[in-house]
Amino acid sequence: MSFVIRAARDGDLQALYEMAKLTGGGFTNLQPEKSVLRRKLAQSAESFAREDDTPTDELFLLVLENTETGDVRGTCQIFTAVGQHWPFYSYRIGIDSKHSQELNRTFQSELLNLTNDLVGCSEVGGLFLHPGERAGGLGMLLARSRYLFIRQHRARFADRVLAELRGVIDEAGGSPFWDGVAGRFFGMSFQEADSFNAVHGTQFIADMMPKHPIYTAMLQESARSVIGMPHPSGRAAMRMLENEGFAFENYIDIFDGGPTMTARTDQVKAIRDSVASKIVAIEGHGEPVLASAGRLGDFRAAYGRVAAKDGGVAVDADCAKLLGVGEGDELLHVARL
Repeated sequence: MSFVIRAARDGDLQALYEMAKLTGGGFTNLQPEKSVLRRKLAQSAESFAREDDTPTDELFLLVLENTETGDVRGTCQIFTAVGQHWPFYSYRIGIDSKHSQELNRTFQSELLNLTNDLVGCSEVGGLFLHPGERAGGLGMLLARSRYLFIRQHRARFADRVLAELRGVIDEAGGSPFWDGVAGRFFGMSFQEADSFNAVHGTQFIADMMPKHPIYTAMLQESARSVIGMPHPSGRAAMRMLENEGFAFENYIDIFDGGPTMTARTDQVKAIRDSVASKIVAIEGHGEPVLASAGRLGDFRAAYGRVAAKDGGVAVDADCAKLLGVGEGDELLHVARL
């Protein structure tokens, strides 16, 4: 396989823009706006260039490259700590329980509570794979490469990590959840609000959103039915997150109602089970793994085969070439799912 994950660079702008146009809306971390993408690339470059491991607000933007053609065919992002400069809001689904002695009945009502509970968490997001490459495990390569990057730079990341899944979007690009809840207070469409958020941040939510809990029983059925539901194209991503140890803990996105998955960072499967080994040979056909090497801007990840040998590991030649490693270098690897 000729695909490798690497740090994004300025020359990837057009490829990112073309992929962003294919997302279909509601993809906050990959907006089809060159100015927004250019700022992301600049922020990512600063993060890759910083050698100090002191935790701060950083973005790492990675891309999937076909090394045979040079084409960029996918992308993903990692945020070290959300909510440091802009508020990070979620709705938390809760229950209000009341009992009437006269009626001899207990009533339980579902509530949406606006919260900042997840401020300070790390985030994995912005994952997009070109439709022409959705085979051969490339989506898994993109997703799991983020965890090896976190493992390689663990001091920069929080003890809790989240992933926001896009919610249900209708054929016109609108959000039933937005139309039934937040849209009533903002005077703008879902697409307008999502684009505004990507450019200007979430302070406008703090300014305009009502702070009182919302009883879901008072919402339209079209809005209620999509609470906590991922976009149909995101169901596979949700399963991948669950396989890594993420869980839905009743947090949802305030724009489209999609689920927010959370996990303890050190319990994410790819982070917990990955092993750092010294390469002692470039040879053989060992067990299939996801492997990575290099720090910061030199980080690369790819599929390969690894076998234990002489107190270290032997790695196949194709993988070694993709990662730019040789005998004596360190390899971080985890079994391929």
